[in-house]
Amino acid sequence: MVRIVCMIIGILLLLVVCALCEGKRELLFFKIRRYEFTHPDFSRLDSEKKMVLLADLHNKVYGEKNDILLEKIRKEAPDVIFVAGDMLVGRPKVELKEAQDFLCKLPAICPVYYGLGNHEQRIKLYPEIYGEGVYLQYRERLKKAGIIFLENERITLQLDRLKVDIAGLELPMSVYHRFRPSQLSVEEIEKSIGKSSDDFQILLAHNPVDFSAYKEWGADLTLSGHLHGGIIRIPFIGGLVTPQAILFPKYSGEMTVEENQAIIVSRGLGTHTINYRIFNPAEVVSITLFPYTNKEKDTKDNKYNGNHLGEKIWEYQ
Repeated sequence: MVRIVCMIIGILLLLVVCALCEGKRELLFFKIRRYEFTHPDFSRLDSEKKMVLLADLHNKVYGEKNDILLEKIRKEAPDVIFVAGDMLVGRPKVELKEAQDFLCKLPAICPVYYGLGNHEQRIKLYPEIYGEGVYLQYRERLKKAGIIFLENERITLQLDRLKVDIAGLELPMSVYHRFRPSQLSVEEIEKSIGKSSDDFQILLAHNPVDFSAYKEWGADLTLSGHLHGGIIRIPFIGGLVTPQAILFPKYSGEMTVEENQAIIVSRGLGTHTINYRIFNPAEVVSITLFPYTNKEKDTKDNKYNGNHLGEKIWEYQ
């Protein structure tokens, strides 16, 4: 009996050691995660279009001055890049250089639209803690490089004959409080950015947990991050925990389509307080938009009625 107990303890210790080693290993690289997506509005696209989604870099550097990350993004040849927030770490004496140096190189690839995460927002809202003028310095350098900030603002993008309304939502800081499930209302969203557009509507909203409100507001495609993939991902279940200490979030690092409206959640590129990942590598998200035809609408085995063509491949870097 003692021998069996010792064997069980030994196996458990081995599993813990393996998990710790895997968690550290996954901090060393990122993947390109590719999705394919179509929608009835895409009948106005004349050809495929590609979007790249970046989130939660948190000053992480891949290679010399993020040259590896930049080159992989360039190879995707995107038509547009969306930044869903938290590219730096919001703490006193905040460091700006790593995030700024990387982001300033992106507009040379294609247009870049930046929605704020909670780390940018806290630097902006509390200058007495993070430094007077720090956020303005960060934003102004990126704007001079050509990045378009959407701080409770909207802009129209033309893709072939398709008009795309892009809205960047600054979420109330209350949605980031620990141990408190978020319950954002449509009225709060409309107060910040107005009613949704009749054009194809993209919403940059850093925290994905209020997707039901984003859907009701009218977002056709929501782009989010924040949850770092749930830190630990459990096969067939998903992310384990949110930064708000809520277990098993519904949306944590995947593409989900509900009632013809989609959300894509990046698992992020970096970490900060909990410097750990398991079964959850960092990622750049690449999304291919396909022109819509009746062929998709008539496909009987497509459970999303032609609005979602699925995850294509993972690629190790």
